[in-house]
Amino acid sequence: MKAMILHAPGTPLVLEERPDPVPGPGELRLRVEACAVCRTDLHVVDGDLRHPKLPLVPGHEIVGIVEAVGPGVDAARIGRRVGVPWLGHACGTCACCRSGAENLCDAPLFTGYTRDGGFATHTVADGDFAFDLDRQADPVALSPLMCAGLIGWRSLKKAGDGRRIGLYGFGAAAHIVAQVCRWQGREVYAFTRPGDREAQRFAEGLGAAWAGGSDAPPPVPLDAAIIFAPVGALVPAALAAVQKGGRVVCGGIHMSDIPAMPYALLWEERALVSVANLTRRDAEEFFPVARAAGVRTQTAPYPLDRANEALSDLREGRISGAAVLVP
Repeated sequence: MKAMILHAPGTPLVLEERPDPVPGPGELRLRVEACAVCRTDLHVVDGDLRHPKLPLVPGHEIVGIVEAVGPGVDAARIGRRVGVPWLGHACGTCACCRSGAENLCDAPLFTGYTRDGGFATHTVADGDFAFDLDRQADPVALSPLMCAGLIGWRSLKKAGDGRRIGLYGFGAAAHIVAQVCRWQGREVYAFTRPGDREAQRFAEGLGAAWAGGSDAPPPVPLDAAIIFAPVGALVPAALAAVQKGGRVVCGGIHMSDIPAMPYALLWEERALVSVANLTRRDAEEFFPVARAAGVRTQTAPYPLDRANEALSDLREGRISGAAVLVP
């Protein structure tokens, strides 16, 4: 197999040859068809998320075909297309797992962070955390749903049922969430980097009622806002944009420090919450919604050996939608 390897945070990935992985008990080996590139991958590669497994194969929005199974896995899964998300394993026995909050597991494994991921031609995954997918669908189009879609869905649930939804940072997750919101009959207000008219036109093309820079207030008070951009300064801006009783959801795994802000921004029962990881239940809910809503992902494919270029383009905001590695 070939894989793009991270040897130390802050250094470029290196293309290497490795033996094909052998699935252990409960595991599947996949031939990777596509792996979307997530901002979390940037946080891993850049060192924002500490203590990754090293050396590491990043990537956690994986779509692939099952080639082999380990002991305890039904051999009938061989030949099926599956998707592998960020949460790669949960212990099933801690208090969080027993309560249904496996996203908060005390002993988790995360794909492309604490276990090898999908920036490769082949990978191994826990069979219980690999979702069966449509064999007739486009694997490149499916891959962003494995994290941008699932985290976006979990964030939208946390945001509540309000009609006017603000999305701060209009990238892979937001462009999926915007389509779900429009299908649900909500209004989307898209906030981009100041002056980024290309991103604003992208949002408008997906039905946003308004699109502008994150330094501008929305034209109307919002019922809720979701922050996907890893910028702590957006938290007080979003709180100022939501009306009384509104909710601000931080959808990323990493964010720069939130600046000091007056209590008045939080008062009147505004709520500030975070989203951590995902559960298998989120996938059970989201994939039917995505089909019903007719979600179409916008993707920019890159060959595997250009993973560093894809990461750089994402880092610099040069991608509308999602970058996807295609081995």
